Amino acid sequence: MNQYRLAILDDYQGVAEDFAPWSSLAQRGVAVTVFGAHFGSEAETAAALADFDIVIAMRERTPFPRSVIGQLPQLKLLVTTGSANAAIDLQAAADHGVVVCGTGGSPTAAPELAWALLLAFARNLTAEEASLRSGHWQTGLGFELSGKTLGIVGLGKIGKRIAAYGRAFGMDVLAWSQNLTEETALAAGARRVSKEELFTESDVVSVHLRLSPRSEGTVGERELQLLGPDGVLVNTARGPLVDQQALVTALEEGWIRGAAIDVFDQEPLPAGHQLLTAPRTLLTPHLGYVTQESYRAFFGGAFEDVTAWLDGAPVRELTP
Repeated sequence: MNQYRLAILDDYQGVAEDFAPWSSLAQRGVAVTVFGAHFGSEAETAAALADFDIVIAMRERTPFPRSVIGQLPQLKLLVTTGSANAAIDLQAAADHGVVVCGTGGSPTAAPELAWALLLAFARNLTAEEASLRSGHWQTGLGFELSGKTLGIVGLGKIGKRIAAYGRAFGMDVLAWSQNLTEETALAAGARRVSKEELFTESDVVSVHLRLSPRSEGTVGERELQLLGPDGVLVNTARGPLVDQQALVTALEEGWIRGAAIDVFDQEPLPAGHQLLTAPRTLLTPHLGYVTQESYRAFFGGAFEDVTAWLDGAPVRELTP
C-alpha cells in the first residue's frame, strides 16, 4: 500500500520521467502522478492537489501562495526546480509545516537564450525564414551588434554572462541596478551608469533582475521612451519587471525599434493577448531554462530532494 502520493506539475513536454527514476519510488511507498496540463486557477490547483503529500513544481509555472497552501492539508514536501521561486510563499509553507526544497540548475541556459533572441531579432530571422518558405528572397535589412551599446539591467550571474557575450561581439557594455557597485561592474567588463543613462545611451537593453516587490515595473513608460526609436528591449527574466501595457504602447506607437520577450505577466500566454499582435516583436514561450541540461539538473535534483526527505534528512531547504 502506498504511503505517499507525489505530483509532478506542468510537465508540458512529457519528459519528467526521462530525467529521473521516479518509478523506483514505488519501492518506498510513493505513488507518482504527472500532470502535463497547466492548472488555470488557484481553485483548480487546490482541488487537484488536495490529496498529495509531495509536489514537484517546475519553476513558477504554478504559484503556491498562502491561499493555495492552506487548502492542501496533506502537503508535507514542496520541491521547486531551481534555487529560488518567487511564486512560493515560504512563510506560509513554514506556518503549515511544509518543507520546501530547491535544486541546482544550468548557469548557461537562460543567458544563451537571451543572446539567441537578440541575434534573431537583429537579423530578422523569423520573418526571413517564413518569407523564404513562402517563396520570397531577402525581404528586409538586419543590423549588426558590433559597435553598439548594450545596457544590462541587473548584473548578477546571468547579467555577467550577457556582459561577456556583449564584449565578445564588440559592444560597449553598460550596467545598472539599485545596489550595483562600480567595482562589480568593472570586474564584469561593464561601466556602471544611472538608470536614466543606461536607457538613454543603450541600443539594446537586456533585463536580468530577480523579481521582487521592489523590482516589479522597473522598466516602464519613461524607460521605454528614453530607449528611443532605435532601441531594442530584451526580457528573459520575469514578465512583471516590465510594465506590459507600457511595452505594448511603445511597440504600437513606435517608441522603440522592437522587443524580444521570453517571459510574460501571465503564463501560459492566453490567446488574444495584446503582445501576440503587437508589431516588431520576437516572442518565445519562456524557454530560458527549457534545455536537456537544465531539466537534468532540475528533475535529478528534485528526485534527490524527495529521497533525502524520505530518509529524514532534507537537502537544499528553502526558508523564509
